[in-house]
Amino acid sequence: MMKFFKRTWLVWIIVLTGCATAGLQSLDTQELFGKSLIVERRADFKAEEAAWFREEVKPVLDQRCVVCHACNDAPCQLKLTSAEGIMRGANPQKVYHGTRLTAAEPTRLGIDADSTAEWRQMGFHSVLNERTQSPEVNLANSLIYQMLALKKNAPAPENVLLSDDYNLALNRSQSCPTREDFNEYAEEHPKWGMPYGLPEISDSEYNTLVQWLRAGSPMSQPKPLSDKTKQTIRDWETYLNDDSLKQQLASRYMYEHLFLASLYFSDEPLFRGIDPKQRPENFFRLVRSYTPPGLPIEVVATRRPYDDPGVKRIYYRLERIKETIVAKTHMPYRLNDERMEWMKSLFNEPDYEISSLPGYEVHIASNPFIAFHDLPVKSRYRFMLEESEYIIRGFIKGPVCRGQVALNVIDDHFWAVFIDPDAIDSGELADFLSEQSENLRLPGEAESNAGILSNWLKYSDLHKDYLEAKNQKMIEHFPEGKELDLDLIWDGDGHNPNAALTIMRHFDSSSVEQGFIGQPTKTAWVVDYTLLERIHYLLVAEFDVYGNVGHQLMTRLYMDFLRMEGEHNFLTFLPQKKRIELANYWYRDASDEVDEYLVNYEDSVITDPGIEYQTQEQKIELYGLLKTHLKGATSMRYELSGAVTPERLSALLPINDVVGKQATLMPEISFVMIDQVMGDPQVFTLLRASGHSNLTGLLYEENNRLPEEDYLTIVPGLLGTYPAAIYRVPEYRLGDFISGIKALESEEDYKSLAGQFAVRRTSPDFWQKSDELHSWFRKDSPLNYGVLDYARLENR
Repeated sequence: MMKFFKRTWLVWIIVLTGCATAGLQSLDTQELFGKSLIVERRADFKAEEAAWFREEVKPVLDQRCVVCHACNDAPCQLKLTSAEGIMRGANPQKVYHGTRLTAAEPTRLGIDADSTAEWRQMGFHSVLNERTQSPEVNLANSLIYQMLALKKNAPAPENVLLSDDYNLALNRSQSCPTREDFNEYAEEHPKWGMPYGLPEISDSEYNTLVQWLRAGSPMSQPKPLSDKTKQTIRDWETYLNDDSLKQQLASRYMYEHLFLASLYFSDEPLFRGIDPKQRPENFFRLVRSYTPPGLPIEVVATRRPYDDPGVKRIYYRLERIKETIVAKTHMPYRLNDERMEWMKSLFNEPDYEISSLPGYEVHIASNPFIAFHDLPVKSRYRFMLEESEYIIRGFIKGPVCRGQVALNVIDDHFWAVFIDPDAIDSGELADFLSEQSENLRLPGEAESNAGILSNWLKYSDLHKDYLEAKNQKMIEHFPEGKELDLDLIWDGDGHNPNAALTIMRHFDSSSVEQGFIGQPTKTAWVVDYTLLERIHYLLVAEFDVYGNVGHQLMTRLYMDFLRMEGEHNFLTFLPQKKRIELANYWYRDASDEVDEYLVNYEDSVITDPGIEYQTQEQKIELYGLLKTHLKGATSMRYELSGAVTPERLSALLPINDVVGKQATLMPEISFVMIDQVMGDPQVFTLLRASGHSNLTGLLYEENNRLPEEDYLTIVPGLLGTYPAAIYRVPEYRLGDFISGIKALESEEDYKSLAGQFAVRRTSPDFWQKSDELHSWFRKDSPLNYGVLDYARLENR
């Protein structure tokens, strides 16, 4: 609030002293409303210095440093993705700290502080010289330079595994030296220069960075936006900030679902799976601002997107993303005239009235079924459904995704389809949700310092009551089950590839893509409106990565309910005998409480659906029926048969038959580049799905592991953003590579295979191969391209 009043006061001073609107437009808004970090350090960078940074220095930082230093899991919170992140510096406190007893103060770049001085007060220390400027002092006081020089003096060995001197564990204790104690750090860890655990950068790259640091580290903001882009922003902000209560409520709903999106402008049509081949010049994020359109954005810095802003009216603004785009957080979402008309058809054109806006009290704001009760249910569902890949990616690429405990709540490989919004009575559903709004409460209402046991029991009972009420409704609608058939499954309106999704877990990261990818999955979800909405609010809108252990565990525990609910929805499309059989199989060795929630629960559900099965393999048969039902709306992007020649297909398909020990010995996710004799390389992703007896063990996942059920899947293109291994395979040796995988019997066998084909952390050509991989990624999928993350690269 103090930021808001300070800037509002400044605006009035400017206006009253004669600097009218035209004057405001001629000033740099960052200079007017709080000096940028760059201006704060030095105000005389020349245009040629700024261009030098953009064109020569920043590419080196992006390709050699950002691969580890981006997002919340950047070591020492040092984000090198933007000028502001470089100036903010480093902090020894971890963002991902699953055992903290009380919530931490957020340290979100661009949100929680406005100046270097404020970041210093929050515990960040400089990595650049902030003292008197001279070439010698600039280097002497630069941690970046000292880390680079340390690596130069002690480069990593070539083509061997790194020694135990290197700790590559994600949860390792961090060493975050300041300028003052760097000498002690270098004496204790002489091999820990940067890039850590990777080869040194080339002499030319090193010289570029040293010259930049010696010159005082000149930086620049991105080039100014075009007039066309500015006009498009004005059009969208005008629409989103209309004064009507209907629009204010609709904009609040849209913001709470889009605040993580990488928004971009494109005239490409929506909902047809067509990616533009030209990468957008700019991406934007939707923010809440204290200031209306026409004034500089003043971000409402609350923990959650639905927290009380502290003022009567806030505004929804499009803020330019100035950071390097990284693949692990990049979620493109298209804006154009068609999108605006679509939004109007959902929220503006339907005949309904809004008499008052919901408040921000936590019991209201944290429950979308209360806060948005007055918005048409079908409109809310359609808003999420028709971009379901983006919605699910919120918990895949949002802050909740980091860490094994957060993700051991989902299977390693499963498919998801959705209930058709036209198959439900919107009015009846709205009444049901109104009746069940208390039972649909989510643990986020306990905010970021949640207790565990008492909350667990409370939300467990609430969810159980909701399921019983939902089941009673289904019995009323399908008394004999005969009308429960595939007409209830959304077919993507015949063309929307969001109708079918594949979700894959890679131990402590995960991916979601359109289509039925890979072999038939052990489990599947059928997702309805209430489930999709709760997944979003539980794992995206209300999840606080800075929250305490109680908050984080409650989120994980509640997601057990939602996973089982999605699985139960799928099982209702199978005969009761098969439902019980599969439920027992999916939850082998589970507790009695789980049996009550899923296995025994099947006894009281509809007898049989109205689907005539022809075989005893009804799950596989149902998968086939779903593929037929969704034909035309299913993405084939990761279908191997459509991406390679018949000869290459026959060579690669045996990988999908690898199960058990051979699969277990392979990494969770690998990128395979096949160097062809003629033409560019072909790139594939090799995935390992890990078998489990059940997923209800919170802290003892290994006890539920079934390695004999592990299997491999290979798909064309890049899938995932955290490779554990990168392989380069000459075309003529593809058979050797596949035979080597099929023959794996021990860790030594894998090391031999990796020695022949892996681009190891110590490979002298590591950075060359990394550049080739990124170049292929940018060319193949320019819209989705972002810098990959190498923090999970193996050392074996």
